[in-house]
Amino acid sequence: MCRLLGVVSTTPISVSDAVGAHVLKDFVALTRVHGDGWGIARVEQAGGVPGVEVSAGSALDDPAFDSAVRRPPALASMVHLRWATNGLAVEPQNSHPFAVGGIAMAHNGSIKPADPLDDMLEPDIAASLRGTTDSERYFGVIRQHRRTAPDLAEAVRRAVAQLRPIYREASLNALVLGEGQLIAVHAHAHSFLPDEDVEEITAAELPTEHLEDYFALRWARPADGTLVVGSTGFGDLDWQPLPPESVTAISMSDLSMTSLPVMAD
Repeated sequence: MCRLLGVVSTTPISVSDAVGAHVLKDFVALTRVHGDGWGIARVEQAGGVPGVEVSAGSALDDPAFDSAVRRPPALASMVHLRWATNGLAVEPQNSHPFAVGGIAMAHNGSIKPADPLDDMLEPDIAASLRGTTDSERYFGVIRQHRRTAPDLAEAVRRAVAQLRPIYREASLNALVLGEGQLIAVHAHAHSFLPDEDVEEITAAELPTEHLEDYFALRWARPADGTLVVGSTGFGDLDWQPLPPESVTAISMSDLSMTSLPVMAD
């Protein structure tokens, strides 16, 4: 499980400037639990592809993380704080975001068991995996659908729709960055936190939102020309809910939002 933060702006801006220092401080404080790695993907100019930086260390007091969220300015960024699923190694290959072919992706959830997910992957996609996470395999399913889908948002929707009947209780929440847009997957209708995770969150004294609605994704406009998407549990922005079981594409050019239901008619 993880925490997600995405930023889209009509003019280049750093993550820190987009959300404000106090919101960023709240976000980084979540490393009390989500301290098993961090990563950031950013698109710095129109038509650019995401550049990615990842670490297997905690974001707290990490100069590299501090530098990554404060500069350079970008048209779109997404940040991931990792809470490793039991049994998965804490190493850079397993840190999100993953990036291939001009697309980057970060996931919040756990997709188990892995065998059906592995069976979905075409041989070349399976051979390209670098780590051992279910999240990177989920990204592989998205990459496969991009080969035939008319656009990236539809590829993401098709991937989620393929996974949902098999993994009914999994959180498929994700941020996907590329092709001129930030895409937010808000799909966790039947997800729940295991008892041991509830105990860990309670012991760490994280905000109560982590227990009440851990998997929700929200959006806000902290300033004209800037839109952010974030997990629950941090910040005092004027957060608005994303539609349930949806895929929402946010344009880098004008911040327009288009939402698709996961299970399209």
